[in-house]
Amino acid sequence: MQNDPELNGKYLGTITKDFVLVADTLKEAAYQVKKRGFSDYPIFPISQTEMPIGQLLIGRSELATAWNYNISYLDEFVQRKLVEQADDFIAAYKNPDEFCCLFVVDQEFTSFIFIPYPEDE
Repeated sequence: MQNDPELNGKYLGTITKDFVLVADTLKEAAYQVKKRGFSDYPIFPISQTEMPIGQLLIGRSELATAWNYNISYLDEFVQRKLVEQADDFIAAYKNPDEFCCLFVVDQEFTSFIFIPYPEDE
């Protein structure tokens, strides 16, 4: 599981622009998912329309972002058969204290990407 080069041109600009606004909220949400024992593998499905994966965390209208940000975790992705090999996913998953796992969903594109959280100042 790698960051997809297809992502770069079409999506990376809007995701990066949004990420500045949502990074702190996503990092705290990931921490809470782990702390409360829901999962060690938080995932943030994002899309520009509503989607049935996870629960809405930040809507596009809340912070004037290009994407809606949902919160989920590995178990839901396995149950929905979006991840077939949990072991492979876990092996590729990056430290959730340092990286945000986004699941980008668009009309003709879906991909996992990992974006590093901004360094604490």
